[in-house]
Amino acid sequence: MKFHDTFGDFVLFLCIHVAYADGLLHPAEEHVIIETISKLFPQEGNPKKKFDDAEIDYKKFDKSNLDEFILLSFRNFNHVTFAQRYKIYTDMYDIVNADGKVHEAEKKAMNALKQIIDLGAHDLLGSAKS
Repeated sequence: MKFHDTFGDFVLFLCIHVAYADGLLHPAEEHVIIETISKLFPQEGNPKKKFDDAEIDYKKFDKSNLDEFILLSFRNFNHVTFAQRYKIYTDMYDIVNADGKVHEAEKKAMNALKQIIDLGAHDLLGSAKS
């Protein structure tokens, strides 16, 4: 299981994952993701190309252990605060709402992501007590 090189790349992966949760990528969702890329990667000269490359990588990704991969990725980026993790959740919420409707599959993906973020917070609290 290969992790992303940067936390920004991982967040982009999550953006695409949530957008595709209902099986389709709506143009409004793509637009929100490209805006997010501009914030995550301000030095990126071509956010659309960055999106296209990340989308290709996402489509090739073996999703059989996706939740585990996401949890382990959050643990891999253990320097990320809970506030940053929760910001990711709110960004994902903007993506699933971009097309004006939230499908049941998108709700499930968001709930799974929230649960993983909450588990990550538990990990952070546990390590702070040690």
